[in-house]
Amino acid sequence: MKDRLEALAYDIVAFILRLFPFAWISGLGAFIVKLIGPLTSKHRIAETGLRTAFPEKSDAEIKQLLKDQWDNTGRTLGEFPMTHRLKPFDANSRIKIVGMEVFERHAPAVIVTGHFANWEVMATVLTQSDLPVRITYRKVNNPHIDARVRKQREAYGTKFLVQKSTHRGGRELLTALKNGESVALLNDQKFNTGLSIPFFGEPAMTAQGAVRLALKTGRPLLPMAVTRDKASFVVTFYEPIDLMKSGNREADVLDGVTKVSRFIEDRVRENPAQWFWVHRRWPKALYKKGN
Repeated sequence: MKDRLEALAYDIVAFILRLFPFAWISGLGAFIVKLIGPLTSKHRIAETGLRTAFPEKSDAEIKQLLKDQWDNTGRTLGEFPMTHRLKPFDANSRIKIVGMEVFERHAPAVIVTGHFANWEVMATVLTQSDLPVRITYRKVNNPHIDARVRKQREAYGTKFLVQKSTHRGGRELLTALKNGESVALLNDQKFNTGLSIPFFGEPAMTAQGAVRLALKTGRPLLPMAVTRDKASFVVTFYEPIDLMKSGNREADVLDGVTKVSRFIEDRVRENPAQWFWVHRRWPKALYKKGN
């Protein structure tokens, strides 16, 4: 019953949001979450993360970054029910694409990215391009909301969703690459069975699947990112990450995962308020220390 009530609330909110223009709802989401976010336990998580990553910043700078990251989070939440309106390849799109030729030149590729700005925007570019791509995802705990999220992603073009962290999902990704399809993975959240890699100087458990897929198939490891200016976006494809191929597979994986982590760090430094800070990226002890 609780799951059904949550799904009903989701439906009501999504219906109301769809009555208004994209930019207006983006701004409304920012306004509401900037009021509510600081009152939640997530605020302390975000503050600890920002102070860990940017110890040189003053209290005033951290305070402003916290405000700005709630702005970004609110916009992202508000925009999600309307991602089907985004048409990145239309002439007057609110999405600018940089480096599309890089993707076209290296496809099929293992695309790796993080929770930057509105990460769903990157998926609209990938799935509305002429190149086949499979997108990985993590199921929502509420199965009714999970079904709605999948339906929304299908509405903006995502036809092939692969569940993360499962043997079946791994086989699907490997088969897709062998069949000439690209695969896309978010690689910036805590992954308990991953490798301990320094992230802003602190050890963080990091997924290794993207690097292993690239090494196993010989396909390029292609990073991408997105930034926002209010309700407009720039999606950028970067040149492939140079993977070491020494013959020692575990050393090569460690080197590759470290390079992916550095890419994520660099993008966060460029736009520190546009990363998903409310996730506990580092071990729990670091967050306890921050209290």
